[in-house]
Amino acid sequence: MSKNKEFKIYEVVLSQLEEAANELNLDPQVRALLKEPMRTLIVSIPVRMDDGGIRVFKGFRCQHNDVLGPTKGGIRFHPQVEMEEVEALAAWMTFKCALVGIPYGGAKGGVLCNPKEMSKTELEKLSRRFIQALEPIIGPEKDIPAPDVYTDAQVMSWFMDEFSKIKGVYSPGLVTGKPRILGGSYGRDSATARGLMYVTREGAKKIGLDLEGATVVIQGYGNAGSFSGIFLRELGCKVIAANDSSGGVYNPDGLNAEKLRDFKNENGELQGYPGSVKNISNKELLALECDILVPAALENQINKENVGNINAKIIAEAANGPTTPEADRVLNKGGTLVIPDILANAGGVTVSYFEWVQNLYNYYWDREEVDQKLEKVMVSAFNRTNEMAEERGVTFRTAAYMVAINRLTEAMAARGWVEL
Repeated sequence: MSKNKEFKIYEVVLSQLEEAANELNLDPQVRALLKEPMRTLIVSIPVRMDDGGIRVFKGFRCQHNDVLGPTKGGIRFHPQVEMEEVEALAAWMTFKCALVGIPYGGAKGGVLCNPKEMSKTELEKLSRRFIQALEPIIGPEKDIPAPDVYTDAQVMSWFMDEFSKIKGVYSPGLVTGKPRILGGSYGRDSATARGLMYVTREGAKKIGLDLEGATVVIQGYGNAGSFSGIFLRELGCKVIAANDSSGGVYNPDGLNAEKLRDFKNENGELQGYPGSVKNISNKELLALECDILVPAALENQINKENVGNINAKIIAEAANGPTTPEADRVLNKGGTLVIPDILANAGGVTVSYFEWVQNLYNYYWDREEVDQKLEKVMVSAFNRTNEMAEERGVTFRTAAYMVAINRLTEAMAARGWVEL
């Protein structure tokens, strides 16, 4: 599941934007503003490592567009982070927030590092120094970070604590995805997957797929992938295969999604999972016949080389950018319902928004209230996308972008950024 360095991720964003913009006959002023991020900050982060030496890490924070409100997006710690990736992910976040109707713009951040090779002390130092570097451009009313690849509630706690020290005031609203003791929200850890479950359920209704016994394949069994398996199983689906960077497991009779997650959490990988399973490669996993395929790993996983082998009725994109434009066209021509990333995985940012609101009011909701509010947002976003797709005769992805762009255009005109 490695990333292809020849793959230009920002070109994918532009391609998706252009397709929707052309369909809308979008004003050139709006098109120009959406094509480029507002700002990207590049920082050097010196950290004293456990061996006493100083190592300098490179970090990024991109703020794509804030016409609808403060920017919002995750920060990832990964050995392949690069500026173009961060800018693309920030742009996707802009469209995602606009699509589901929450008052945020898009942002994203990352640090080029390998957290698997770092101690907890080194990670804490890196986290605190990174926030020191970002402090001028972030804050509860400016830009709100969140967890992403290889960052978690602990990293968010360090971020929030360091920012609070700098500002001299307790600032839980700086980040989302925190532990609940520090103002985190019920349901945030599983929000991406729960949102995906809601829109997959609606997608199944659209195409007439009975979810009782429907087969599910999950590529990438991290947080989003594992919870997706658990929630889809609760709807009656049968998870038949899953994988991570260590390898994949397959059982046509079904896998226990909870036991699979517990094994991964205990051992750090799926390799070695016991029981009646067949070990399969990533290529084999993607080619399995199934009702629902959930790509929950990295970008560029379904591409022109392997799209001919994909055999799923619904693809629900838990990851950002897992399907290239070329592959997208093949899938849609073949009748596969692709629920795009900016819709399918928007549950995470939606519950992040709920967390931020709770922090600002210092009033907290129970899990049932969070789940009910999330379901309402996700189903409404699905319905808006479906209506646009049917009205204009476009794919679900293009329809989702059209809904988002219409909202961004309206806001730009209202604020006087453009004259329409």
